[in-house]
Amino acid sequence: MTNPDFPNEVVTRALTRLVRVPGLDRPAALITLDNGHDHTKPNTFGPGGLASLDAAITEALAAEPAFIALTGKPFIFCVGADINGMGLVRSREQALQLGREGHRIFARLRNSSVPTFAFINGAAMGGGLEVALHCHYRTLSSSVTMLALPEVGLGLVPAWGGTQLLPKLVGIINAATVIVQNPLQQNKMLRAAQAYEMGIADVLLDPADFLERSLEWAASVVQGQTVVSRAPVETKDWDGVIAFARALLDEKLHGAAPAPYRALDLLALAKDAPFEVGTAAEDEALADLLMSDELRSGIYAFDLVQRRAKRPVGAPDKALARPVTKVGIVGAGLMASQLGLLFAQRLEVPVVLTDLDQERVDKGLSYVHGEIDKLAAKGRLDAGRAAKLHGLVSGSVDKAAFADADLVIEAVFEDLAVKKRVFAEVEALVKPECILATNTSSLSVTAMAADLAHPERVVGLHFFNPVALMPLLEVVRAEQTDDATLATGFAVGKALRKSCVLVKDAPAFVVNRLLTRFQGAVFSAIEAGTPVEVADTALDPMGLPMRPLALLQLVGPAVAYHVAGVLHQAFPDRFSASENLRRIAESGLPLLVDNKPNPELASLLQVGNAPLTAEQVLDNALTVLAEETRIMLDEGVVAEPQDIDLCLILGAGFPFQLGGITPYLDRTGHAERVTGRRFLPRGVASLPA
Repeated sequence: MTNPDFPNEVVTRALTRLVRVPGLDRPAALITLDNGHDHTKPNTFGPGGLASLDAAITEALAAEPAFIALTGKPFIFCVGADINGMGLVRSREQALQLGREGHRIFARLRNSSVPTFAFINGAAMGGGLEVALHCHYRTLSSSVTMLALPEVGLGLVPAWGGTQLLPKLVGIINAATVIVQNPLQQNKMLRAAQAYEMGIADVLLDPADFLERSLEWAASVVQGQTVVSRAPVETKDWDGVIAFARALLDEKLHGAAPAPYRALDLLALAKDAPFEVGTAAEDEALADLLMSDELRSGIYAFDLVQRRAKRPVGAPDKALARPVTKVGIVGAGLMASQLGLLFAQRLEVPVVLTDLDQERVDKGLSYVHGEIDKLAAKGRLDAGRAAKLHGLVSGSVDKAAFADADLVIEAVFEDLAVKKRVFAEVEALVKPECILATNTSSLSVTAMAADLAHPERVVGLHFFNPVALMPLLEVVRAEQTDDATLATGFAVGKALRKSCVLVKDAPAFVVNRLLTRFQGAVFSAIEAGTPVEVADTALDPMGLPMRPLALLQLVGPAVAYHVAGVLHQAFPDRFSASENLRRIAESGLPLLVDNKPNPELASLLQVGNAPLTAEQVLDNALTVLAEETRIMLDEGVVAEPQDIDLCLILGAGFPFQLGGITPYLDRTGHAERVTGRRFLPRGVASLPA
């Protein structure tokens, strides 16, 4: 029966069957979690799923089996609580009840007098891993690549026993890594071998006959032929580990996100508190966090990354995309070389790099082939695949090597005249249907294509550095880009496993435009006389992954100055080309020394005598973000606020608890104060009114 509070739940049913296992005089009860869909829609626990598991445990116990085993459908064990359902929770009492019900049902496996086993055959995350931890024993398929307790990254804590069970099983250091550190590192996952080495699983088995071997192993445990021994967990360093982890959080988040701190509180409690006290504290933490704007923003951000990113708004029909069987790259510098490696790895087609002379070409090829060798040395490529990739990437000083390419992308110096000249040279050599792409970070794609015979085949593909790691691809439609070219750009982006967002051809597109305006507010404060340390730490309440100077150092002052200049030329009233930034870029001085502002910078800066407080710097930064976001939406740079949020999450690492940026600007009141209205309706990425 459908739960009226969760009407759209895809119920994961727990299906019980009795199986005969050689050597046992009684059958085992095997409970299989299955929501009726293939692996693209993983098992989750909502109210209906929990109720089904409860009933299955009752059915299993009634059969008086030799043991009870819990497993999942092919490739998926269970990925935890239903994220969509979390946003439907309307009261703290409802949240408490959800936590308590999960604890009650899972505890039946932990407290069972009949031995209980979890056969982890696939992805096990969140509540899925927690239910496995409640079982007495765990087998694990060696093919599993996704084990995690990712709740903290979303704005929650593991709240069905994870914070109390895991540290007692694997120790406080490993538990803090899995529960706090990994979720904050872009939701880092454990592979099977890592989880087994930690002690999460008791045995690692081959995937080919995983269920049969798991049943046999469980039978040997029940019969006493296999003894599972677990060393007692050492507690003497427990408090020190918690204190150290808290200090790291302060350094990284500055108190901006409540969930990691609550998780540490729960881990501290697990040291000495009775299990029931710890799980009751989990219930309270769940109720508090579920009824917070940070969690609602986290759910919104999760939905953007998991759904909107996979169905880009405004993308043409994918049937229009042209096949890409060879790629040309103009340039052999670091960015071009990273692109060459990515195209070869993901598209598995010939890739040719060109540059002005053989020395530069050789340097680029050396980088690509060196990275392939590193991957092979780490065991991430077998010898055959490494050899194939080596053979796919070649170089030339002659652009005639692009004659049979289907896509040519330029990654040369950010100068419009240079890029126009490159495109003119390439167009004269390639076939009529070849797509011409630019990786420009700020220049006009329309202007680049203006003098070509076929400007309709030019598209912007703005990758972010480092290319292999950054998931965002801004796909830029110039004024004359046709649908086939645009569709090919999106198809290539998807094949490269990038999340694509369609953006209008506007100066610096989305991420660089917003970050430049944002950084400009901080730099303006410094130029007004605000101490560098004050300005650099003023944004700490947002919990951003980098402070402004660290981000500026990563991007490079010269690049930042160039982008600021492009934007100043386009919008002189809102963007400045700072002479102080130019002097820093020309000096070559590092912005940071020992993670603190370089004191030598003071000699380069010309500043006023009207310093701002940290609160004023933050307010100014949020004010310009709100203003620029509204202008970009009014200009149609992207379709909706959700696209801006997706770009900042994937392209700038903005944390989930901000929801990108528009939910945060709504929450702080800057959206209404600066632009006269909210970016998102109440309840979309916040608590309902």
